Amino acid sequence: MRKILYLTILLVLALALVALVGCVGEDVDVLSVTGTVRFIDLEGGFYGIVGEDGKNYVPTNLSQEFQEDCLPICFEAKIREDIANAYMWGTMVEITKIEKLGGG
Repeated sequence: MRKILYLTILLVLALALVALVGCVGEDVDVLSVTGTVRFIDLEGGFYGIVGEDGKNYVPTNLSQEFQEDCLPICFEAKIREDIANAYMWGTMVEITKIEKLGGG
């Protein structure tokens, strides 16, 4: 009977640990940044985001509405380390939320 109790407790603790690690893993690659959309004249040109955090971002899904040079924005995104780009400029991100700032 004790063995069953110990095994049950161990199983519950293991499942809780797996759930906790899963939650932490999902949030690690999510960021929230304020920055400026810029047209980058490299490799045929593209729209990137220069963050106020000093980093550059290449969005995989920047909608036409936000493709405006010098547009101030804030955005949330997932880092996409599984995607490469030919630009050699910035970190690839998938935007999950975006807003124009300052009436732009």
